[in-house]
Amino acid sequence: MTRDLPPTPGFSVVVPVRNEAGNIEPLLVEIEAALASAGPFEVIYVDDGSTDRTASELRRVAATRPWLRHLTHHASCGKAAAVRTAVRAARSPVIVTIDGDGQNDPLVILRLVQELERSGPRCGLVAGQRLRRNDTTFKRVQSRVANVIRDAILADGTRDTNCGLKCFPRQVYLDLPFFDGLHRFLPALIRRDGYAIATIDVVDRPRLSGISNYGFFDRLWVGVADLAGVRWLIKRRRNIPVVTEEPADAR
Repeated sequence: MTRDLPPTPGFSVVVPVRNEAGNIEPLLVEIEAALASAGPFEVIYVDDGSTDRTASELRRVAATRPWLRHLTHHASCGKAAAVRTAVRAARSPVIVTIDGDGQNDPLVILRLVQELERSGPRCGLVAGQRLRRNDTTFKRVQSRVANVIRDAILADGTRDTNCGLKCFPRQVYLDLPFFDGLHRFLPALIRRDGYAIATIDVVDRPRLSGISNYGFFDRLWVGVADLAGVRWLIKRRRNIPVVTEEPADAR
């Protein structure tokens, strides 16, 4: 006996998590309330090798939520890999990403989807830009400096590429070259492929519970190497040809 699939979702919400057991249900309750009138949707959690109760929490809350799917990396592969796993599994051609720590407000999800629709087919990304960050002074300064350096090198036209709230066509994302850290360079690489970028301002919230999985010094040199690699990719891009097909009745 096969399980009937729910209706095809209008969009897929992707949530990468690692050791976020205390945030699973509170965030899902907010997502459910924010999307109550949205029509069919799905939420895809990817548990990126958690060592706490994240897996058991996802199993528990999924029992009463048919629109919730959860996938597991049995070893931690990083946020970029978790996002890619979910996007490849998504049933909708429209993807929204949101962080699993509660700092992103789920009320923004529908604004992102609506902005992507309003912007038309040449828009490849709608990105949230945080008006203020609920982090330590050190982390805010760190982020500000990193964004200035990134924009100077890549000229991607955004002031905040690390905000977890993003919306994009599934195929646009899958056409990008994949590497660890890709999520931090989506605006630059999507512009590289000839698409426009739209942004909306969002307010950052305090983390619901737990501690961040990311530090400064453990990713500093990786970030520098990534910048150099993305700069190389942009410089090596050739013009993408515009292809038309002659109508059958004209041949």
